[in-house]
Parts: sequence; structure tokens; C-alpha cells
Amino acid sequence: MLRKIDWDSQIGRRFRLRDLYVFATVAQRGNMAKAAAELGVSQPTVSETVADLEHALGARLFDRSRQGVALTVYGEAFLRRTRAAFDELRQGIRDIEFLSDATAGELRLGCPESVASALISPVVQQFARQHPRVSISIFHLTTPNLDLPLLHDRTLDLAIVRSPVPLAVHSQGEQLQAECLFDDPLIVAAGTRNRWTRHRRIDLADLIDEPWILTPPGAAIYNHVIEAFRARGLPPPSVIMGTQLAGLRGDMLASGRYIAPLPRSIFNLYAKQFPLKALAVDLPVRPWPVALVTLKNRTLSPLVERFIESTRRIAKSVARDGKRARS
Repeated sequence: MLRKIDWDSQIGRRFRLRDLYVFATVAQRGNMAKAAAELGVSQPTVSETVADLEHALGARLFDRSRQGVALTVYGEAFLRRTRAAFDELRQGIRDIEFLSDATAGELRLGCPESVASALISPVVQQFARQHPRVSISIFHLTTPNLDLPLLHDRTLDLAIVRSPVPLAVHSQGEQLQAECLFDDPLIVAAGTRNRWTRHRRIDLADLIDEPWILTPPGAAIYNHVIEAFRARGLPPPSVIMGTQLAGLRGDMLASGRYIAPLPRSIFNLYAKQFPLKALAVDLPVRPWPVALVTLKNRTLSPLVERFIESTRRIAKSVARDGKRARS
């Protein structure tokens, strides 16, 4: 059993921020010598720093071997809090920068391509006009589930994703905060020259042998379409291409030969660029939320909060466009 740690005598007066940085670097590199080289200090200095931390905490943070070091269960717990501490410091600096100049700052967002096209593009354009000196970095995400490592390690401030499962039933529910921005159901689309656009009602079975363009196997749209055919007792459709690239799907559909499922917001967007039409075929209705996800209990900067407010406003207009298109 670990001894009780006295904060004032063992931690508050002895820990230095540099010590935590050394610890985090060793954990990242998995080797004392490599960490020393990266930090520009001697290996004995790194070893002594880690040993002093372990003594102060009364727990072994690393297991040592000839190959290097590996975090113990105590080390893993301490690393999570160390990352959070450094993140809070970074956030504090960003808050000060924003308060001194509300038009400047940095924001890091993750999203899949389809969300970027339909939602993030108008949000960023509007936000950039209001905050012309803000730097926005957008990271491409693929989200077959809601495990978002870039959010957990605080590389991202927020993520906006298509949730393939109900928001309350994802594996990281205790650590992530998810908010539904709008529901974005799938529709089946084709080019206006496609023969099926002339039909007022189409049974799913009629489309088995048509050339479908889906996302790759395992992706959310692929799974939903295959499940829809299976629920009807039908064999899978004829898939001639699997791609996550929504623009490529738009080009292929415009030729008039192919059909593809698209989220309603993407269809509305690309129908302005390509000659597309929604086919009168019903896929089983299920929630398909576009969700804004943040790390629970993480302090967000004022800049991020403002970006989230702008995203909510634009999302409402996207949802209204979708309702008008269905009516």
C-alpha cells in the first residue's frame, strides 16, 4: 500500500515544472538516453530527475530494462494528469492572448471531409471575417466510432463528427462530452440522367444490380446500406467503388450511371454543383447525428467557446435547409 503523500512538504515545495516535462519526455521516448538527447541534458540528470519524482510520490513510475523504460500503472495515471496540467497552462496562455487581442488566437479542430464541406466551411468563413487574425488548424478524422485519440491527448480543442451510434452509447462516454448539432439522414442519390430519377417510387430490391458507390467496408455509410438490404432479406448491392471522398462521389454520380447514398447536407451542397437528384427509395430511418465533441472537464478558451457558438448557429441553418428540401 502506498504511503500518504503530503502536498506541502513532498510536492508543492519540491516539484518543478521542468521535472514534469522531463517525465513526460521520457514517457514519450521510452528511453532515458533518447529523452536526454532531446532535452539537451545528460542521461544521469534525467535519471536523477525521474528518481526524485518517484521518491516524492512514493511510487515507481517506470519499469526499467535494457531496451528502455515502460510506464507502470502509477506512471500512466501520473502522465494523464501531467498532460492535463500542461494543457491547462497552454490554455491559460491562449486565454491571455485572446483577452489582449480578441481578433487573434489559435484553434484546432478535427472533422471528416463530409462535415468539413457541409458545415465547417461556412462556419470558418463567417468566423474568419469576425476574427481575421485567428489561425484555425483542421485535422482530417475518420470516425467509424467515437474513439478520438487526438481529442484525448489534447491535440484538438474540439471535434465535429458524424456519430455512427447514439451519442449516449459510445465507448468513451465517461471522458467525452457530445452535443447533437443536427440530424443528417442518408438519402440515395443519382445523376439527373439516371433512369431511376424518373420513377416516383422505387423498391430497394430494384436497385440490387445497379452500380453503387459506397464508403469502404466498415465505414458507417457502408454498414448502414448493407444492413438495410439485409433487413429486407436481400443480398448486398453491386458495389463498384468504395471511397470516403464525397467530391469523387459527386463527379461519378453526375455521369448518370451510378447511385450512391449521401448525407442530406452533402446532397444539398453537391446538388448545387452537380446535376443530382434524390431517388424515391426509402432506407430504414435511423438517427444520423452530426455531433460536436469536446473533452469532458477540460477548460475551453474563450476563442473556442465563440467558435462553438458560431458552429451552433450555422448548424441550425443547415438543419433548416434539410427540412425544406424534404418538404
